[in-house]
Amino acid sequence: MKATELNARPSADFEAKLADTRALLQQAARDYAPVFPNGPALVSQASSLGAEDMVITHLINTLGLAIGIFVLDTGKLHAETLDLLAQLKANSQAPVEVFSPVNEAVVQFVQREGDDAMYKSIELRKACCHIRKMEPLERALKDKKAWITGLRREQSGARAEVPLIDNSDVRRVKFNPLADWTWGDVWHYIQQHQVVYNPLHDQFFPSIGCAPCTRAISLGEDFRAGRWWWENESAKECGLHVKPHSSHEVAVSQSDTHGTFVSAQAHIAAGDVKPEGRAEAKATTQINEGTHV
Repeated sequence: MKATELNARPSADFEAKLADTRALLQQAARDYAPVFPNGPALVSQASSLGAEDMVITHLINTLGLAIGIFVLDTGKLHAETLDLLAQLKANSQAPVEVFSPVNEAVVQFVQREGDDAMYKSIELRKACCHIRKMEPLERALKDKKAWITGLRREQSGARAEVPLIDNSDVRRVKFNPLADWTWGDVWHYIQQHQVVYNPLHDQFFPSIGCAPCTRAISLGEDFRAGRWWWENESAKECGLHVKPHSSHEVAVSQSDTHGTFVSAQAHIAAGDVKPEGRAEAKATTQINEGTHV
C-alpha cells in the first residue's frame, strides 16, 4: 500500500493550518530577503528529503518565494534518497545546494574507528554525525540569518513543544512551519498536490536518515523508532535540532555503551537490518490521525 493511501487523513482544521504555514513561509521570505537584487536570501530550507520537507519545498516553489534549499549528503544516504535528490535538483525552481562532509575527515574517522563505529557507542555515533551532518550544516548556514525545518511536535517527545518560530539560538531564527501538522496532514497535502516523495515511505520508513542508522518500523512502534534503533530514547537526535545543554547530550555510562554495541550487532547478525541499513516491516503500519506507531 502506498504511504498516501495509508496515511492521508487531514485534521478538521487542516485548511487553517495550511493558510498559517503559507503565511509563515511568506513572512520568512519577506523578513530575510536578499540584501541586494538577485543576491542570496538570508533564509534557507534545510531539507532531509523526508515527507515533511518535500511539502515545504513544494510550498516554496508554488508560492515563488526567494528561499533557497540545501541538503546534507552524508555519504551514507539510501539510493532512494539520492534518486529523490537528483529529481529535486532537476525540477525545483528554488535553488538547491548540496553540502557534503570533508572527505579527509571521513576517511580518517573510518580508518581510526571502523565503518561500524556508530554501533559501538553513542559518543562515536555522535562523532560520526558531527563529521557527516553538523560540520556541513555550519557551512550551509554560513551568512544565513534564518532557516526552515520540517520539525513537527508529533514526531517525538523531544519535539513536543516545537514552536512555529524558534528564537532560542542567538545566531539565527528557526522557522518550523509544520510544527502543528499531523502525519495525516502531511500525507493529505502530498496526495492532494501529487508531491514526489521518497519511496522508502511506502516501505514503512516514516523517518529516514543515513542507511546504517535507519530501519523500517513495525506496528506499535514510535514514529522515530527506526532511527538509531539500538539506542535508548533519550539519545535519538543527531545534534541538528538539539539545544545546547539539552538532556539529549547527557553522556551514557560505559555499561550502556556496551549494551548499545551488543544490541546493534545482534540486530545485524539476526538479519533484521540489511547491509544498507534497512529492515523489513514486520506488520502493516497503521497511523491514525494525530498518532504515530
